[in-house]
This record gives sequence, structure tokens and C-alpha cells, in this order.
Amino acid sequence: MVPQEKVTINITTDKEKFAVCAAMMSKTDPWITLGMDYNQCLKAFDGSCKEIYVIETVKGIAGFVILQVCGTFSGYIQTICIGDGYRGKGFGTKLLKFCEDRILKFSPNVFICVSSFNKGAARLYYDFGFKLVGKLDNFVKEGFTELLLRKSVGPRVGYHAKS
Repeated sequence: MVPQEKVTINITTDKEKFAVCAAMMSKTDPWITLGMDYNQCLKAFDGSCKEIYVIETVKGIAGFVILQVCGTFSGYIQTICIGDGYRGKGFGTKLLKFCEDRILKFSPNVFICVSSFNKGAARLYYDFGFKLVGKLDNFVKEGFTELLLRKSVGPRVGYHAKS
């Protein structure tokens, strides 16, 4: 399903938008279950190798994504969050497609982690073509497992980025 309303996806460095996104993140799973409060969520936006994009409608921010775009693990979707009122309406799929297109410009591999208890998000990622590559026990918090997923068009060596 594709969102029916006008939707834009734009890069941002706006601290006020980060605050809105961190609040959205801290009020939803998996972050609630993992016990991450607003301040911990806000720290997710820090770092020099990150690009932050917001997906917006005329009503405001519907969700956001934080991408790792340089370093050893470039091509990693660090955080993706769709607000409660926008879930199940195609916003997550639209944002994932955007991420894939952006990442394939510099890497043949798109990575994402999903908490093993986050069944809805995992289903979305598997339906999108991600495959399980490993389990990371106690990665974010003691007693919880993150599933490392990958969608790939080939190996890094010899990869010619899309233009």
C-alpha cells in the first residue's frame, strides 16, 4: 500500500526535528521494551557518519530513518521509525525503498537490525527482501536478541555504485 497523501522524504540536520523524532521513537516499540528513554533515543542522532531523513506529510513528521553512510559498516539502516498513526499505511515500505536507493549509490549491501520480539517490523523487512545473516544476543540490552538482516546485490569488491 502506498500512502495516499502527499509525502516527502528529506535529509535534515535540524535539531528541533531530531527532538520530535526522538520523542516519537521513545514512545514506541522496540524502544519502549528495550527501556530507552527520550535522552537515549536523542543520542542516536549523534555521529559524523550519519544521514537523517524525515518522511513528512502535510500533518507533520510521519517517521524518520538514520543511515550509516561511511565507515566499515556503511549501508546500515541504524534506526527506522514510523509514528503510530502512520503504521500499516505504506510509509515504512516507502522509507525502506528510499533507503535502499540511497545506500545502493555507495554500497551493494543494505543492513538492518530488528529486535527478535518486533514481529511486525521483521515481517516488513523479510517481505522487502532482507535475509537473516545472524543473531546478536545482548546487543542492545541484556536478555534481548537483535536479528541482523541483509539485502544485497553483490559483494563490495568490484561493486560499481549506481549513479
